Amino acid sequence: MSAKGGLGRGLGALIPAGATSLEEIAPSSIVPNTRQPRKHFDPEALNTLSASIRQLGLLQPVVVRRRADSGYELVMGERRWRAAQQAGLSTIPALVIDTDDRGSLERAIVENVHRQDLNPIEEAAAYRQLVEEAGLTHEQLAERVSLSRSTVGNVMRLLDLPDTIQALVLQGKLSGGHAKALLGLLGHPLLERIAQRVAASGLSVRETEDLVRQEREEREETVPGDAPTRRGAAANTDPGLVEISDALSDQLETRVVVSKGRGRGRIVIDFGSDEDLVRIWRHIAGSASTTEP
Repeated sequence: MSAKGGLGRGLGALIPAGATSLEEIAPSSIVPNTRQPRKHFDPEALNTLSASIRQLGLLQPVVVRRRADSGYELVMGERRWRAAQQAGLSTIPALVIDTDDRGSLERAIVENVHRQDLNPIEEAAAYRQLVEEAGLTHEQLAERVSLSRSTVGNVMRLLDLPDTIQALVLQGKLSGGHAKALLGLLGHPLLERIAQRVAASGLSVRETEDLVRQEREEREETVPGDAPTRRGAAANTDPGLVEISDALSDQLETRVVVSKGRGRGRIVIDFGSDEDLVRIWRHIAGSASTTEP
């Protein structure tokens, strides 16, 4: 069917530049785009969409391009394609377009970003992919996705975080807001431990920002030359106390400082919220305690 005629009500507005035809295609003849930036598809959301498609049909066509050998490759609409397969549709409407690898990648990224379907780390990786593979500058990229250059740059900075923290974002244990706040501690020796603490304690973005600000202030007060230790730990001249502080910090997933004076010592344990305090208390009390704090 021609893309210029017989498309039905409203479909003309859905045709992207470069469309050549609207066809009914078997989902099995379509393969996903391996360069698609979106990697995670929520099973529950897919089930809901599949039920809707089973009842009403696929109302918006997917976008594909012809493969050199045979069949088609998805350009946009992988979520709809997956749900249609799950619904058992034998054919689905598909707009066939002429586009190269760069055009396919751009369309996939722009669609996902505009629909807010991407996890922040997936979005950052997609931007980097466009910069590296399509040779776009940050200004050109920002124009493509209709965002400011600073917004694009801030998203891409998330890839500077350690892989363990990126994994927490991909798993939904930390939000993009949490990740952006943690960027303020890049290079901090306890960054990953702090991120785990934020995730385990369920701290809000605002609480995380306050925690990052506190850690930065204390880091700035570090005694010169004592790289991995901060104000409290730096006051200890006994390396054994520093080792104990680090071990307790690992066990409790928060900052612990052990210090010793002439006749007595002190253990200082940080917590970020009431829930964090209860978590620490339960960890210390263990199974020996039968009462709630």
